[in-house]
Amino acid sequence: MGKVTGFMEYERIEEGYKPIPERLKHYKEFTIALDDKAAQVQGARCMDCGIPFCTSGCPVNNIIPDFNDLVYRQDWQDAFTVLDSTNNFPEFTGRICPAPCEAACTLNVNNEPVGIKSIERAIVDRAWANGWVKPRVAATKTGKMVAVVGSGPAGMAAAQQLARAGHDVTLFEKNDRLGGLLRYGIPDFKMEKQLIDRRVEQMKAEGVRVRTGVMVGKLPEGSKVTNWAKEAISPEQLQKDFDAVLLTGGAEQSRDLPVPGRNLDGIHFAMEFLPQQNKVNAGDKFKGQLRADGKHVIVIGGGDTGSDCVGTSNRHGAANVVQFELMAQPPEQENKPLTWPYWPYKLRTSSSHEEGCEREFAIATKEFIGEKGKVTGLKTVRVEWKDGKMIEVPGSEQLLKADLVLLAMGFVSPVATVLEGFGVDKDARGNAKATTEAASAYATNVRKVFAAGDMRRGQSLVVWAIREGRQAARAVDEFLMGTSELPR
Repeated sequence: MGKVTGFMEYERIEEGYKPIPERLKHYKEFTIALDDKAAQVQGARCMDCGIPFCTSGCPVNNIIPDFNDLVYRQDWQDAFTVLDSTNNFPEFTGRICPAPCEAACTLNVNNEPVGIKSIERAIVDRAWANGWVKPRVAATKTGKMVAVVGSGPAGMAAAQQLARAGHDVTLFEKNDRLGGLLRYGIPDFKMEKQLIDRRVEQMKAEGVRVRTGVMVGKLPEGSKVTNWAKEAISPEQLQKDFDAVLLTGGAEQSRDLPVPGRNLDGIHFAMEFLPQQNKVNAGDKFKGQLRADGKHVIVIGGGDTGSDCVGTSNRHGAANVVQFELMAQPPEQENKPLTWPYWPYKLRTSSSHEEGCEREFAIATKEFIGEKGKVTGLKTVRVEWKDGKMIEVPGSEQLLKADLVLLAMGFVSPVATVLEGFGVDKDARGNAKATTEAASAYATNVRKVFAAGDMRRGQSLVVWAIREGRQAARAVDEFLMGTSELPR
């Protein structure tokens, strides 16, 4: 694969970024994709390693060595054919997937891995530019009707696969546009939303019906989840009208921080803050938008969602941004002999961090402080971990100024009322209880009701959502038809 000696001759080439002062002025993507020559060099680095751990490291099992080799040979159209065979939306994963495939790359054992993610993006962007991405309309219709509830990457992938199998698919979304957390959780500067829109048009051409602004069931009283549903439909009605129902909603219940002062104004979940900016970017008028202009912002949570809050706050013009992480600071370089080919534990610095952010590790919030009902600061304490337990460090208390606090500590479960409305059993974490075992893959305890994506496995990656959507589509197809020709 690639050039036989390429991995010894060429270094890894990273995608570039536009200058920080320039990109902070807008919400558009700022990554500089690889040109043809750079992509060819990256493809040349792919080793003929015998066992391609990258493919098993990728949840959708992309056939990575094959498309690397085709890019090296500059056969871009065949490279797209290979990539498209396993991944419905490589333009999504090529931008926002953390690339577990690269962690599993054999070259990563003692060198820098092949730039698989950047090659993937280069392939699919060229495919769109050259008109190679076309609707694939089913030759025959089955007459079976399937409802897919939730239009994030799992729901989109499932709906597309089921439509290609010949079923009449209706995709339900409670928000005003399709995309789920891709649309309203991922900032536009990481992934512009016209990428979703053109896939939606492809899916419509393939026969998928779209119903936005429709809530299946209803949100619990006082829910913090932002939604723009205009109408509701009962689970009973869906079960009556459709031959199968696939639940693919996101894990939208944010993890809270129940410490004194939590009820003060100025403390918000990340998923209150981020969707509003995306709606404004889309041209919507939003009254009373949460903004960070001139404010001292503290983001609690050290993951990707927290990083997205940092980047958005900097674009608002925050006075300063601090990001908290409860765990100790990871090492800058992973222990490769210990971790390869698995996802390594190491310090990760995002483009948003580079734009301006103080990062605090091993720190916990003890109390929110406020005046006249509004947050003005946080009481914190340093922590350390001993025997799996968190211990506060004596004498390490601090008081930090804060005008805006954003809680980005992950998500605990899907919206409970959806599962309860269908009578679906839940696991210990509040997710839909459904296994991936072949005999009853993705099936819940309720006949003809299936679950996939974050609804089933909990908060996870976009690439896992696509995998689950594809596999659940096959399971539904088998349930309806007795057999399926959809790929696993």
